[in-house]
Amino acid sequence: MKKILVTYVSLNGHTAQLAEYMAEGIRIAGCEAEEKKPTDIKSPNDLCGYDGYLFGCPTYHRDMPQTMKSLLFMAKNAGLEGKAGGAFGSYTHSGDAPKSIFDTLEHVFKMKVTSLGSLNVVEDKVGTQEYIKACHDYAKSVCEAA
Repeated sequence: MKKILVTYVSLNGHTAQLAEYMAEGIRIAGCEAEEKKPTDIKSPNDLCGYDGYLFGCPTYHRDMPQTMKSLLFMAKNAGLEGKAGGAFGSYTHSGDAPKSIFDTLEHVFKMKVTSLGSLNVVEDKVGTQEYIKACHDYAKSVCEAA
């Protein structure tokens, strides 16, 4: 069974909720989901053993939280080239962080990213049926690429 890591930063709970929907989508697609906060990942070795990766974080001040930046710098040395990947997050007005993560996965890590691009959800839409389904579909696309 393919194993997908969902790692995320959530400051107000919105991105954590998206991560839960992603994990549900992974399981619906027949893959195994494992969720970890970036603070639980202490070395590049902690990122080994997965077939795919979903990185999530909110956008604050048109940027991603430092915790996610630190994780991405560490992940650069984890040998993720060719692995399936995607990025998601919540925002109130700009939504820049998931796109930045997605670009890093594609161009720096050389991962096989989903053709859906990054998934950005306005905070007040996070729990709607439309975006729950969007998370499930997004996660499924990463499972299929793994």
